[in-house]
Amino acid sequence: MALAQPLVKKDDDRDDEEYSPFLGIEKGAVLQEARVFNDPQLDARRCAQVITKLLYLINQGETFTKVEATEVFFAVTKLFQSKDTGLRRMVYLIIKELSPSADEVIIVTSSLMKDMNSKTDMYRANAIRVLCRITDGGLLGQIERYLKQAIVDKNPVVASAALVSGIHLLQTNPEIVRRWSNEVQEAVQSRAALVQFHALGLLHQIRQNDRLAVSKLVTSLTRGSVRSPLAQCLLIRYTSQVIRESSLNTQAPDRPFYDYLEGCLRHKAEMVIFEAARAITELSGVTSRELTPAITVLQLFLSSSKPVLRFAAVRTLNKVAMTHPLAVTNCNIDMESLISDQNRSIATLAITTLLKTGNESSVDRLMKQITNFMSDIADEFKIVVVEAIRSLCLKFPQKYRTLMNFLSNILREEGGFEYKKAIVDSILILIRDIPEAKESGLSHLCEFIEDCEFTYLSTQILHFLGNEGPKTADPSKYIRYIYNRVILENATVRASAVSALAKFGALVESLKPRIFVLLRRCLFDNDDEVRDRATLYLNALGGDVSSDNDGRDLKEFIYGTLHLPLVNLEASLQAYEASEEPFNLAAVPKEVKSQPLAEKKAPGKKAAATNVGPTTVTSIGETYEKLLASIPEFSEFGKLFKSSPPVELTEAETEYAVNVVKHIFSNHVVLQYNCTNTIPEQVLENVHVIVDASEAEEFSEVASKPLKSLPYDSPGQTFVAFEKPEGALSTGKFSNMLKFVVKEVDPATGDVEEEGVEDEYQLEDLEVNSADYMLKVGVSNFKNAWESLGADFERVDEYGLGVRESLSEAVQAVINLLGMQACEGTDVVPSNSRSHTCLLAGRFIGNIQVLVRLSFGIDGPKQVAMKLAVRSEDQFVSDAIHEIVANG
Repeated sequence: MALAQPLVKKDDDRDDEEYSPFLGIEKGAVLQEARVFNDPQLDARRCAQVITKLLYLINQGETFTKVEATEVFFAVTKLFQSKDTGLRRMVYLIIKELSPSADEVIIVTSSLMKDMNSKTDMYRANAIRVLCRITDGGLLGQIERYLKQAIVDKNPVVASAALVSGIHLLQTNPEIVRRWSNEVQEAVQSRAALVQFHALGLLHQIRQNDRLAVSKLVTSLTRGSVRSPLAQCLLIRYTSQVIRESSLNTQAPDRPFYDYLEGCLRHKAEMVIFEAARAITELSGVTSRELTPAITVLQLFLSSSKPVLRFAAVRTLNKVAMTHPLAVTNCNIDMESLISDQNRSIATLAITTLLKTGNESSVDRLMKQITNFMSDIADEFKIVVVEAIRSLCLKFPQKYRTLMNFLSNILREEGGFEYKKAIVDSILILIRDIPEAKESGLSHLCEFIEDCEFTYLSTQILHFLGNEGPKTADPSKYIRYIYNRVILENATVRASAVSALAKFGALVESLKPRIFVLLRRCLFDNDDEVRDRATLYLNALGGDVSSDNDGRDLKEFIYGTLHLPLVNLEASLQAYEASEEPFNLAAVPKEVKSQPLAEKKAPGKKAAATNVGPTTVTSIGETYEKLLASIPEFSEFGKLFKSSPPVELTEAETEYAVNVVKHIFSNHVVLQYNCTNTIPEQVLENVHVIVDASEAEEFSEVASKPLKSLPYDSPGQTFVAFEKPEGALSTGKFSNMLKFVVKEVDPATGDVEEEGVEDEYQLEDLEVNSADYMLKVGVSNFKNAWESLGADFERVDEYGLGVRESLSEAVQAVINLLGMQACEGTDVVPSNSRSHTCLLAGRFIGNIQVLVRLSFGIDGPKQVAMKLAVRSEDQFVSDAIHEIVANG
């Protein structure tokens, strides 16, 4: 049960606290209070207070059962007898929020239609809004005549209500709304500002799919019939759209509607002036001549007393400075005064714009001004400043000392990882692009790693030091900083430091004896990776590998790359451990062979595949995407939407371990079969899976990729691709048969017999279900996300889930069925709870956001009922979620 949180308000001259008037209200108590609606003598003030509490509970996410909602709805309908204006407005609100079902709507329809024809304009406007919100297409046809009349009503409140309702109805009943074009066209000529604004918005939506009609609309309205500033802003946006879509010459004399945009710069409303200026700056291929009038008005806004105007102007100029820095230079004096602006967002934008547009002589002055306020702004703004300084340094290389010193100073200050990473990246780029900055830049980085708390940055800098340090005039001065990391840091940084030391030994002959001493000390490190690297580099530096070709082989070994997938190298090394043959690097396959996700490990056996990389969802998805893109048969399938976790198709102790990963594309599904041969005396060749899709009628096989060879305990993959209707929620069952050629292997010599025997192995069936088309993507604030999606594509229904052992079991079953991410810990059901609300979020195929609110209830015989509310960016998706639950 939802309880209101106290709203604490501190006064300067009092210590007491004020709490929300809704603190501690409970649904049961409010429903009891709602009986006041049935009193013969209605108390309008008390009724309004009860409705306010009900609205509060609804907006806090409290759910009402079907019976409760119906009782409240019928009680509220009795309040239409009251003549109190304030109470009537509350009645309209509660009816909209309760969203009555089709059979209940009839009860209030007559009252609302009566109010639509009332002499009280407030009643008419609100009745229109409510009716359009709760009615279906059938009833809408009956009230269409009244809505058309309301659109051209003399009262602007009534006209706006009808127009806004039309905008909402256009999503569900477009055919009916399109018949109102004449009335909407007439409303566009209204003298009321909001009516004209809403009418223009609706008229554009009606015609938006007809490019010629939109162009005619813009042409007719740009001649001066729009008076409302809000409508003028809309018209400017539509004009920009027409300009973008036109294929005419981009020069000013030939650009359509440019004169109109320029004329808007002289409008009396500030919002219109800014909208026109922004539209001009965003024109594709805009010239300096076209920009000049827009820059002039933005320059005037920079000295405005209104912070919002200053912010809007400086943000727009900041964007212009990226492409046309010279056009913004005239504003530099005005922007310098904004560096001391109380609003730090304005000050940051001003300073970064100045850094992009300033000249060489102003660099020192700007650096002093930046230093004064860097400590007062958040890290995200600091990153913007750092990136601007980097650009300025590359623009004026002679000023590298000033800018490098500034970066090194802020590097020593407090800050988060992203901020420090931006500074380090900037210094590395400056060292790379400005040779004179190398010595000072490396020194600053060496000082930074002495106190660096971020492992990633320490290893990045050590790697860079290993590459660039040996090429400097005095390489020896960096050795101390690197070896300090071996003594003081964690294992990851110590291993990076060992590699950096080895690079100095390989390139600087005079330092090799000292490097040997340091590397020998690393042989006693307590981390095996550090010890292994030290041993490897000692052997490489002290062996014969450097004797030929002036040490080029050694340098290639330490600095070069293997050009081999590391997973393949690992698999080959594991096979080498079991044999007595010398290891041959040239024999390691260059084709990606190992699967990216470690599978479930059978007891006493190795996993079907291994991977030492990161196991986050993002990195796994990227690995899969690269793997599939490298296979020609699948490279044309488009962007990978989702890859499922591996599904086991064999028992744990069988001779062949096989699992499958389902890769979902827009109109393809690729099945990746990960196979492991667990019999030492056999090697399998021409390994492939025969898939029977007779129980998956919408899928048709289009490609397959067999596995050439599958040695003992060396994982590999074979693929089968299916085509499905694009955008369809295709599901089905697939039968799988593993086929291969078995060849015997001599355990003593490892020789493989030339003749083989064809064999097959029955695998478990596989299902592609609806959850495979949903990506788990959570939201940090579910309420805000729910409200921002809006109710345009919302669908609500109730379902019986039958007998369940517990409410928790029912919740998990629905979550698994939908494949969505539980938000705010709502997947955990409190013990002995009789009701529960669960919030889910995800992305449906096509990258469509979906939010689900589930309300569960359980009664004595353990019968579970559920109310499902879905909001998404597409009506088809909302309906699909309900269909999944209904069929699940």
